[in-house]
Amino acid sequence: MVGVSTLVHAQQPTTPAVKPGADTAKAAAPKKQTVADKTKGAKKVEGLFTIYQDTVTGSLQMYIRKDQLDKEFIYQSFSISGPTTLFLNQSMHRNTAVYKIKKAFDKLEFSEVNTNFYYDQKNPVSKSANVDKPEAVFFNDKFSIEDENGYLVSVDGLFLSEKMDPVKPQMAPSPLTMFMFNLGGLNPTKSKYVDIRSYPNNTDIVVDLSYDNPTTLASGGPDVVDPRYVRVRMQHSFLEMPKNDFRARRDDPRVGYFMQQRTDMTSIGVTPYKDMINRWFLKKKDATAAMSEPVDPIIFWVENTTPLEYRQTIVDAGLKWNEAFEKAGFKNAVQMKIMPDDAKWDPADIRYNVIRWVSSAQPSYGAIGPSFVNPRTGQILGSDITVEWYSGSATPINDELFNGPSMPQLVFPGMEHQHLYNCNIGAELKMQYTAGLTTLETMNASAAEIKEMHQQFLIYLIMHEMGHTLGLNHNMKSSQMLSPTEVHNTAITRKIGLIGSVMDYPAINISLDRSKQGDYYTTKAGPYDIWAIEFGYTPFNETEEEAMLNKILARSTDPKLAFGNDGDDMRAPGKAIDPRINVNDMSSDAVAYAEERFKLVNNVMGKLIQKYTKPGQSYAELRNRYLMLQGQRSGQINAVSRYIGGVYIDRSFPEQNSSAKPYTPTPFATQKKAMDVLNKYVFAPNAFEADTQLFPYLQIQRRGFNQPGNGEDFKVSTTFLGLQVNGALAHILNPITLQRVNNTRLYGNEYSVVDIMSDLVKGIFDADINSNVNVYRRYLQINFVKGAAGLLAPTAPLDDVSKSATLYTLKKLRTKLAAAVSPNEDTKAHRAHLLFIIDKALKVD
Repeated sequence: MVGVSTLVHAQQPTTPAVKPGADTAKAAAPKKQTVADKTKGAKKVEGLFTIYQDTVTGSLQMYIRKDQLDKEFIYQSFSISGPTTLFLNQSMHRNTAVYKIKKAFDKLEFSEVNTNFYYDQKNPVSKSANVDKPEAVFFNDKFSIEDENGYLVSVDGLFLSEKMDPVKPQMAPSPLTMFMFNLGGLNPTKSKYVDIRSYPNNTDIVVDLSYDNPTTLASGGPDVVDPRYVRVRMQHSFLEMPKNDFRARRDDPRVGYFMQQRTDMTSIGVTPYKDMINRWFLKKKDATAAMSEPVDPIIFWVENTTPLEYRQTIVDAGLKWNEAFEKAGFKNAVQMKIMPDDAKWDPADIRYNVIRWVSSAQPSYGAIGPSFVNPRTGQILGSDITVEWYSGSATPINDELFNGPSMPQLVFPGMEHQHLYNCNIGAELKMQYTAGLTTLETMNASAAEIKEMHQQFLIYLIMHEMGHTLGLNHNMKSSQMLSPTEVHNTAITRKIGLIGSVMDYPAINISLDRSKQGDYYTTKAGPYDIWAIEFGYTPFNETEEEAMLNKILARSTDPKLAFGNDGDDMRAPGKAIDPRINVNDMSSDAVAYAEERFKLVNNVMGKLIQKYTKPGQSYAELRNRYLMLQGQRSGQINAVSRYIGGVYIDRSFPEQNSSAKPYTPTPFATQKKAMDVLNKYVFAPNAFEADTQLFPYLQIQRRGFNQPGNGEDFKVSTTFLGLQVNGALAHILNPITLQRVNNTRLYGNEYSVVDIMSDLVKGIFDADINSNVNVYRRYLQINFVKGAAGLLAPTAPLDDVSKSATLYTLKKLRTKLAAAVSPNEDTKAHRAHLLFIIDKALKVD
């Protein structure tokens, strides 16, 4: 942390004058300075904390009342502007903390309060509540004035520093670190105050922090003017601890809310959790009415940065959440307003919840909807939604954004854990939308059809982010609600929704048969959303609450209320276990839906050249549209491959008498079907035949000297290996997956590791074992053999039973390859290479 030297104030104390001839021994004692003396000429901003700013130096002093000592306050930091690659974008919610101000002799101390634990005051152990929990004093300084009501203290060292929020990310030690862009050292003399706002219940201090790194070797992105000198705008907000009758509501694993984790240190239970969900404080105007407006509704302002043509759609999208709140007994719980262009208030004022649009040079997200809460109770105190222009607009995503630079491996000590669950729905949706746009355009869809698709897209995007602001986390299982046929039936989807929740990352719903096209996106709160809001927001009195919550939760076995969040989803190879909890999938038969999507992509591939080679423009758009379709393949490969070795999860409690066990291996028929689809549409010799005509045209548009160092030609082999190996094989042959396959054989799994590897060999080798092997398949076969050989290495983290299956598979494959015949020299060389790799792996030292 970099400290801040105390600045010299413009107001200086004066020496009391002595009358000529007076007896100096009897001179009156110097007059004691007052707050007024010390702040003479300063700008005064009154509120929760009264701030005095020196009008010459800009230095700040804070007046802290004596009745504010030893009381808890809430601190929340926000980034207002900064390098997007460091997640210092506008309105990023960062550190949330509870703190106290204490007097220590002639100093005031600011210390963070630990809110992670609960102690039952009736238990004698509670007397040791503060033992072994080190106090975190992040700032202290001498107060310059004490009067009967409070203290005046300089706070430049608090605000023009990183004491409350470690803004600069930390990089893991690495020889490459010096070539990665990061902030330099904080320079307090170049840092300054931008705005000071103080109100009865909150005080906001906006600062520009300057960082210097004169010897940096990293260039930064296009948004960084000079990587040696970077300014970051931050907002420090202090809030009075709410004084109301809000009652915390417990968390439950069957429904998905962001939460405040708190462990009961006096409990003897197996799960001593007293976790509290994040939710707004809604209180009925008429407590006796079944349906009532809230005393304080949830109000969102559509900021005047929002494109005019989208404002009404955004308003309508937000209001759609009221259907869910009506189930909880509230009418007009969510209200939407449009910020006037001549509004006098600042959207950064935490008293306002806003939906804003930005257009960043290198966006780190497509849209985001964070909120900040009272860590003591989970009460949501404020929220914002930010939508990137590239994500929310109707234009297709461009190549630079699709292939943006990878983010450095950073640690963000100043950001709350839940804020690091970065919502990628905007980027995910936009790639899905662009693929849908490409499909519709190649099929000569009308402008009205395309407009309807974008409107559904925007409604879904806003509803998703607003769901986060209401406390809901992701539900990556909700796309399983309807069958592949039902998802195209608008009589169903417009009644209950296309998927169970707007909190999913679904595939865009496009029918292979255009005559059967239904909704592209869900445009209403789904059954799960309504149920989750009912659980989180229905008001109960204290005596009935537990029983009523259990009654609501008892319905969790309803398939329409299926739930699984980011921790459960299988988006990465080897991660998690339930294939139904995933991103970019659709329907209760995701494998069948994926097969239809593979067919659709192959059909559209043949129409791209004709549609996107246009006079007066380069081939950049053609390349971009092709990549979007590849993204569709990638998403479906990830979805299908996870069914192999999967385990279905049921989180219901015993009293619910669910027909499913907590863990059930994926049915054998489903695993085999998934393998068949992969073998046909991903591993087969002709799997990507539809793409071949496009390769000579996939040219980037040259811009200055920004040509790829490895050549600008389209990397065909890398592209398809990414789908085949990184998408499918990386999961199927993952040691975690293979060991799970063996373990689940003990409780119902019928698909063994030997069978899985045998089916992979059939799909990857059999079709051309007695003929020539094309380039796609050569790369695929080599990588399969290398992967299997690697599993036999002594240091490989593979269980012994899976190693036995791998050894057996390679020996059988060697026999098959040795007997294969082909007159083609390329194929002979290829098979000699394969035998070399296998022999090396089988060699006993």
